Parts: sequence; C-alpha cells; structure tokens
Amino acid sequence: MGLAVAIQDSTDFAALITDAPDAPVGGRIKRVFDFCAGVCAVVLVAPLLLLLSLLILFMDGGPVLIRHMRVGRGGAKFSCYKFRSMVVNGDEVLRAHLASNPAALEEWTLTRKLALDPRVTQLGRILRKTSLDELPQLFNIIAGDMSFVGPRPIVEEEIYRYGSAFREYRRARPGLTGRWQVSGRNDTGYDQRVALDQDYVANWSFARDLVILMLTVPAVIKARGVY
Repeated sequence: MGLAVAIQDSTDFAALITDAPDAPVGGRIKRVFDFCAGVCAVVLVAPLLLLLSLLILFMDGGPVLIRHMRVGRGGAKFSCYKFRSMVVNGDEVLRAHLASNPAALEEWTLTRKLALDPRVTQLGRILRKTSLDELPQLFNIIAGDMSFVGPRPIVEEEIYRYGSAFREYRRARPGLTGRWQVSGRNDTGYDQRVALDQDYVANWSFARDLVILMLTVPAVIKARGVY
C-alpha cells in the first residue's frame, strides 16, 4: 500500500492536523540562513522582479501576482505567492477543458496537474519552464512561511493523500526547492513525492540543504519534469 493512503477515520484525521508538531526541522540555524539569504536574494533579483511584473502587466493584463493557500509547518495555512502564469478566468477554462476531454479529466484527478494546461499563458509557459514564476516566494521565506529547502507545498485537500506521512510534512516549512524539485518534479509519482518529503525530514542536515540548493540550478536549466 502506498504512502499517500487516505485516512478513513475522521477522528484520526482531526488528531493528525491538530496535534502539536515537533520542533521545526533545522531549528534556528535553518531559519537564520533562510532570512539572511532571502533578504540578499530579494535585493539581487529586484530588477528582475520589476521586469517580470511589467511583462505580465503589459502582455496579459490583470493581476501580476497570485496567492494560493498552502499548508505550512504545524498544519497552519499561509498565502503562497507566485507570478501569475495563467489566464484570469482559469477556473472557467479548466472546467470546460475537463468536461470535453476525458483523458485530461483522468490526468487531473490523479495528479491535480495537466501536461497541456489550457489555462497557461504564452509568457506563463516561459515563467514555469524557468521556475521564475516562483520568485515571489522569496517573500514567503523572509516572512517565515517557507524555507529555501523543504517539502513541496501542498494544499489542504492533499493532507488525506499524505496520510500518516503528514506528521513528518508538518515538521518542516515548505520549500522553494527540495528533493522533489531535483528528482524530476512532475515525472515522479505522488507516492514517490511523499516518500521524498518523509526522507528529507527524517534525514535533514544543513549540508544536505546546501547540496539540494546546488542541484536545483542544473535541474532548473534542464527544466526536467516541468509543465
């Protein structure tokens, strides 16, 4: 049976998301690194952030940033920031696409992702392929909602799919990058993603974080598993 087994007992599920979590993975050293490196990164990429904001505004119109609710350390929800890479009426476009395409509906049901997503704009495809759409998450890192390295940020509906593995997930702040991002991203199955998150928490070390950060650069350049 896979790791992402749904929790059937509602009492067990309630306890899973309300029990006090253990001390955060990495402790103070990880948090200090995230804050200092995050501030430095924002200063360095500020011109790029401005350029991308203007491109989105003039090419696609509408809001520059989007906020997705994600589950963070201890099960707390937070707003995860990204550059907008989809059309403004994305929900309507998705519903129409899934209603007329059974194969896409099956893919969406299994992974909550689409290899050929009709909602993604032309500029958005470039932003996603290069992971530039995730740059605003630097502000999440500075605020303490996220870390440079950690588990893949999940939405509340995914807690059921994590099952008991959610106990490990909530010990860490979600990461801008992590084991999943350097292991093929969307090419990995869901259970494998969960296993990678569990392994990260169980075997955390600062040196391992630095290795993952270094591996992220070639992973982004190759754009493997990105869509």
